[in-house]
Order: sequence, then structure tokens, then C-alpha cells
Amino acid sequence: MDAKQWPGMQPQWRKSYSCHSQSESRLTPSETKIRKFLFPTREALDRLRCDLPPHLWVIFEMILTHQSFWCDYKKVMRFPPPLFPLLFTLAMTPCMGVAQTNVSSSPAKSSATPATNAPAYTEAYILTPKPASTPRITGPKIFGVRPGNPFLFTVTATGDKPMTFSADNLPKGLKLDAATGMITGTLKEKGTNTVTLRAKNARGEASRSFRIVCGDTISLTPALGWNSYNCYGKKVDDAKMRSAVDAIVSTGLIDHGWSYINIDDNWEGTRDTNGMIQGNENFPDLKALSDYIHSKGLKFGIYSTPGPWTCAGFEGSLNHEDDDARQYGNWGVDYVKYDSCTYSPLAGAVNVEQFAQLLPPDDATKLRALAKEKLPLDLVPAKKRTEEQKATLEDLNKQWDQLVGKLTPEQKGKMVLLMRQIPYAKFRQSLDKVNRDIVFSYCQYGGAKVWEWGAKLGGNSWRTTVDIIDTWQSMSGIGFGENGHEKFASPGHWNDPDMLIVGKVGWGHPRPSRLTPDEQYTHVSLWALISSPLLIGCDLSQLDDFTKSLLCNDEVLDVNQDPLGKPAGRISQNGDAQVWARDLEDGSKAAGLFNLGDKPMTVSVTWAELGIKGPKVVRDLWRQTDLGTFNDKFEATVQPHGVVLVKITPVGTPSSK
Repeated sequence: MDAKQWPGMQPQWRKSYSCHSQSESRLTPSETKIRKFLFPTREALDRLRCDLPPHLWVIFEMILTHQSFWCDYKKVMRFPPPLFPLLFTLAMTPCMGVAQTNVSSSPAKSSATPATNAPAYTEAYILTPKPASTPRITGPKIFGVRPGNPFLFTVTATGDKPMTFSADNLPKGLKLDAATGMITGTLKEKGTNTVTLRAKNARGEASRSFRIVCGDTISLTPALGWNSYNCYGKKVDDAKMRSAVDAIVSTGLIDHGWSYINIDDNWEGTRDTNGMIQGNENFPDLKALSDYIHSKGLKFGIYSTPGPWTCAGFEGSLNHEDDDARQYGNWGVDYVKYDSCTYSPLAGAVNVEQFAQLLPPDDATKLRALAKEKLPLDLVPAKKRTEEQKATLEDLNKQWDQLVGKLTPEQKGKMVLLMRQIPYAKFRQSLDKVNRDIVFSYCQYGGAKVWEWGAKLGGNSWRTTVDIIDTWQSMSGIGFGENGHEKFASPGHWNDPDMLIVGKVGWGHPRPSRLTPDEQYTHVSLWALISSPLLIGCDLSQLDDFTKSLLCNDEVLDVNQDPLGKPAGRISQNGDAQVWARDLEDGSKAAGLFNLGDKPMTVSVTWAELGIKGPKVVRDLWRQTDLGTFNDKFEATVQPHGVVLVKITPVGTPSSK
């Protein structure tokens, strides 16, 4: 079966694994026993998906999603009884070994039999040249800030250290630290300021034009950073976060523009008497952690949910939206990932008036009464409900469904959309009350076609898919499923197909990514082309040379960070060959020639497909090498599951050298 046909990988399969615990009261006693046996905790499911060979996990995931529904206010996941034996068999299947990757300068064929649909290359090979000793300024060429809010931007550059920084025409209210490159201060007036950044070391000097836009929009380029979840999962703590900060500096990632350090779930503690959220025992002082991150010229990201508790069972933001936004401002947070997680099952009761106004008066009154009785039970974690509470909630849910079932299909569709939008619109209002620029990242797994309305509600990015895992089926299904979403993204508003799965990942049990080297080149290339936020998910303290080369290619990162902010879409497809392309600010084109098949093939792109004419210089972005001048098309041999990423520039135009 072709990878594109796996249902678990398609955009319409909107499923959160946390639904297992959320819908506990909806399962029959026998289903509950089997659910608990297979998945006693979310972590158990995460470990299973990390330990199973890729082809077995894809089968397992397909069965899990069979006859399942979105985790909205009433929809629940049920396993068809005939599939229970197969589920059990798959769960107990002995795990097959996963080939480790070695690093070399060129690809080599493996003698081992590849996994299903896997290409024949398993040995890692580095294409990215080492940086020159002379300075080269990297990172975004444009930066947005709101008037009166704190400004923090770090000028980054490769080259020998020590290095000093300066800026010509820096606007009033800002200052630059020559030793660190950190620009701080505030701007009072709206407008665009064009600045010349300079970096100097003993080997030479570099300069670059840089635009500072003071206005209503931030995140003018996609976020570049690191997130704790794919690496540490529930095992994250203050020490690991500080270790990640140190590693992003010591490995030189910071020199290439990587700037966000984001805690995912598992940091939350209790609230104080004023309703302000505190860190748990693993995060005793989040303000101190934030200050440490900022002292390195980096930015601090955090996680929450509009629901009563997070996916991991910690305190959520429900009914404390203003409190949490204010606390994030106090701590100096720069980025918030807002995960719908536990909000969906109780969205109807929380927003009962939205439903009630669509029903006849008598039914509306009944629905309000049900919500008043149901919501307190919904707010009790499933594991803590008594048998009496479970039975009561089961009966109330049946009554609720009978009333809501009277809505027309059109009305139901409207309500599903509203249930998705309301919590994000509400928290957007809370963030707007804080005197700080905080990037707002929606995480609701692409529900209700979020790419069509995310920007209208003030989102800076929005997840378009289910969680990614490190298999070809997952990565390719998610990445190549982004086609068509590009028309909804623009500077300040980005499609997010989830984090990077290169390096050592494992959701609390780090081990090498199961993607082959060519698949990892495809992964990073495609995410760069489509202007996705790039959030590293691996253990930075164990960053190998190959992974570092994937993350430190400035010409590839420049495609992702291009100021025009116009993401790529698919411009041609011929069997397993696909070409994705985008416009760049300098008038050139970036194109990815992809091979989704399991054998090498020639992939071509014509100038007619790109909408250009005349001779063009084609540059290999991974190798940072000009390939020559071509008159009307370019073609290349592409390895299985691999890519050739190029920049196509009019003759006589300066390249990215």
C-alpha cells in the first residue's frame, strides 16, 4: 500500500491519544479493561509507538483510528470488538532492531534488508559545508515588534570567535551589545526601520540589511527553536531545560538563528490564593529559568491548554485565561503553545449558550440545566470519578446527545467550528492585555480546518495535523499533506505540521531517529519550503555531526526565514515524483525535487511550471554549490525518499554564497 493511502496519516484523521483517558466513562466495562491493559498511561502508548518498528506502528495506528472520531464534546473512540485480538497480538509483537546510523561524507548501500518501503541507504552522509572562519550574518532578515513592548533580538553569525557586532541606523529606543549581539529596548512609534547589521572578527567583516517593523504583527518569520517534548516527554525539569540552553549555545546552533527554548507539558503546579499558576517541584522558579534563557540572547516558550488539565494531567487554563497570560508576562514568556487536549470533551457544556440559542426555548432550558449538572462532573478527572459519578455522567451525556441531535447538520457543523475557535479567541484576548510580544501557537491538531481561520483569530501558527512520529509514513503523510494550505499562511501566521524528528528523539526515552538520512533531508527541506516553524525535538546534549549539519545549513534556513513569507506548494506530480516550489524575496525561486518512491529516479522541473523564462543559475542549497546555468528546465537523480533542494536565480543576480 502506498504511504499516502494510510488513513492514520491523512489530514482528516484528527485524533489525540489523550482521548483514551478523557472518554473513559463512555466505554463499556470490557472496553475499559482492555484499554487499561493495553495503555495504562499516555506514556505507555508513547513508548509503544517509539519501540515498535515503523511498519508495525503504521498498522497499529491504522487500527487505533478505525471507527474513531474527533475528540469533540461528545465524540469518543471505540475499538470494534473483532479487532481486540489483533490489537493484543500487535502490542505483544517482539520488536525488531532498528538500524543505527553512521556518519560519512557520501551515501553507501546497506546489505541489510530494508523495512517496508524503506530506501536502501542507511549510512548518514553530510552535505552541509563547514562554516568559513570569516563572519557570515545569519538568522531572520526581518523582525516584528509591537509599540511599547520589550524588544529582544540577537544578531547571530558564523565565523571564528571572538566576534563583535554593531548596527548602523538603529532606531531610537534600542541599543546593541557589541559583545553579545543582543538588541534590547522599546520602540514607541509604528514604522519600518532599515538597519545595517555588522559582524567583525580577526578574519574579516560582514554586513547585512535588516528590517525592524514596529506594528501590529509579530512572528514575521517562522519560529526557530527547540521543544522539550519529543526528547524528554514527562521527564523534563529545570536542569534539563538549562542543559538545552547551554547546548544550543555550545553546539553553535545559536549562531544559525535558533532562538526559542520551549517547555512543553509537565511543568505546571498548583495555583496560589490569587489564582496565579506556579511551577511544580521540577520547576521551582520559572522566572529565574526565563532570566537564564534571556541572558543567553534566547527566548522562552511555555505550554498550556484551554481545558481544566493538560494532556499529562496538570493544571490547565480553563477559567484562568487572564491569570495565566498575566503570569506569563511576569515570567517573561515569549511563546505559548496552547493545546486543546482536555477542552474538547467539555466544550459543549462550557459554551452551552452557543448551543441553546439554536434550540427551541423548552429544549434550550433543558440543555442549560444539563450543562449546569454535567460540567462539574466533566471537570473531575476520569481516573478520580466515583462509580456513581460515572453512571450519572453517562446518563447526562445521553440526554445531552438527544437534545443536540435535534440540530440540523448545518447547525452541527457551525457548532463544531465554534467549539474549536472560542478557546483560542478567548486566550488571544487575554494575551493582548499583556505588555509583551508572545507568539501564540495553536495546537488543536488541524480540527475544523484551522488553516482557514487561524490568522483571523490572531494565531501566529497553528498545528495542521496529528502528532508526528519518526517514521516515513508519518512524516511524509503529514508533510506532503500540506499542499493547499500555503495560501492561508503569511508573515505572522504560519502552518505548523509539528516538530522536527531528527537526532535523538523518543518522548522520554531518547534514541536515534528512525528516519533514514535521505528521509531526514526530505523532512528538513520540506519544512523549510513550506515556512513551517522549525522546532528541534532531539536531545541537544547528544547532537551528532550529521544532525548538526541538518540544522546548521544557513542557505536552507534562509528559505524557511525568507522575508516574503510565501510558503511552497506542490507544482507538479508524476507518480512518486513531486516538485514543491516557492517565491523568494530576491526574485528567485526555491524548489524541492522529491522522490517518494523506493528506487532512485530522475525528477525534473520546467521553467514553465515555475512561471519563469530564460537562462537561470541553479544552486544546490544543501551543498551550497552552483550547478550551472540552465535554459528551460532542471533535472536531477533523487535517491529513494530523498530530495534535491535548489535555488533558481536569474543570471547575473547575486546568489546566497
